[in-house]
Amino acid sequence: MRILHTSDWHLGKRLESFSRLEEQKEVLNEICTIADKENAEAIVVAGDLFDTFNPSTEAVDLFYKSLKRLTNNGHRPVIAIAGNHDSPDRIEAPDPLARECGIIFAGFPNSKVSPFSLESGLQISRSDLGFLEIRLPGDHPPLRVVTTPYANELRLKTFLAHDNKEASLRQVLRDSWQATADKYCDDKGINLLITHLFMMQEGTKMPEEPEDEKPILYVGGAQPIFSSDIPENIQYTALGHLHRYQEVKGANGPAVYTGSPLAYSFAEANQQKYVSLIDAEPGKPVSTRQIELKSGRRLLRKRFEDIDQAIRWLTENQKVYVELTLVSDTYLKTEDRKRIYSVHDGIVTIIPEVTNSNPDETPDGPAIDMEKSMPELFEDFFIHHKGQQPNERIKELFKEIIGAP
Repeated sequence: MRILHTSDWHLGKRLESFSRLEEQKEVLNEICTIADKENAEAIVVAGDLFDTFNPSTEAVDLFYKSLKRLTNNGHRPVIAIAGNHDSPDRIEAPDPLARECGIIFAGFPNSKVSPFSLESGLQISRSDLGFLEIRLPGDHPPLRVVTTPYANELRLKTFLAHDNKEASLRQVLRDSWQATADKYCDDKGINLLITHLFMMQEGTKMPEEPEDEKPILYVGGAQPIFSSDIPENIQYTALGHLHRYQEVKGANGPAVYTGSPLAYSFAEANQQKYVSLIDAEPGKPVSTRQIELKSGRRLLRKRFEDIDQAIRWLTENQKVYVELTLVSDTYLKTEDRKRIYSVHDGIVTIIPEVTNSNPDETPDGPAIDMEKSMPELFEDFFIHHKGQQPNERIKELFKEIIGAP
């Protein structure tokens, strides 16, 4: 059986003022094309399907159209779980209709998918809390899937710690996964774990969560899970949350973060993006292959010490988003800023790096005293631009806007 693993679509996500929806359409079209070209027989989407709990109509429309296409008219199951950016209730809401297309949603760690069968021959033959067994059309072994969508530590324990509420989260997950795997995941089928959690190899350096990502560790989230907590009879673990492709060592079979299909912050600058293709047989180690994704603009961080050099580079590199650092002994002039923006439509941020400035002056007036409160800074700003003190009504309005006492 050949399985395609992707994750962290973050549909609807923006890069500052830039919409990424057209790029998301392109990359999801590319993923659908790869699934068809590589004859993938099942699709796994490991969480963070949307970027917010309440995604835009356009993002929702793209999501369902893409999943429908991935099902290949109900012949190919698509299993999608909720991540920490998703509303689990929203993810599961269209479940009855989605199942008729071969789309299987799991929003909660204890979600149970009702058995069903389609005219294509696709069916859910067995299910339990956080588990389903899928029969594909044709002569295939059963596909067993243990699902653990994201939930914070308290909710994970509430859902899964039936007997020991005081156990650590790692112990709770280890016991739950092992009990499910022992009950359903023998060597007569293909056994997967799909989860959206922070996983690492015990004793190694903790990888960084993505910049601008909602953190899931510790405060209101969940402690990292060790790859050694995965049951030995799980052949492949499809992970979501980290945005760079990486394999977590220490498990019996591969435990893989495929990463996001697009770079969503400048911490991912110049990263190559992938999907993972898994070839699996019952009772045998799986083989995995990375397939490069080519859609979407790259994110680049560039640093120049000369305005003209920066403009030449920007002119020659149009199809990227840029975080631009400009080194100068004076502050960036308005006319230079206009020249830069006129030659490129993907400049997200310009960072002036002044090497020889007077600390007491900026091009627009006195330096900002960051020791002052926001209302005091507002008064300084008002005086500088208007030449007079703001009246009490303006001061009160400003305090009301920022919520100051």
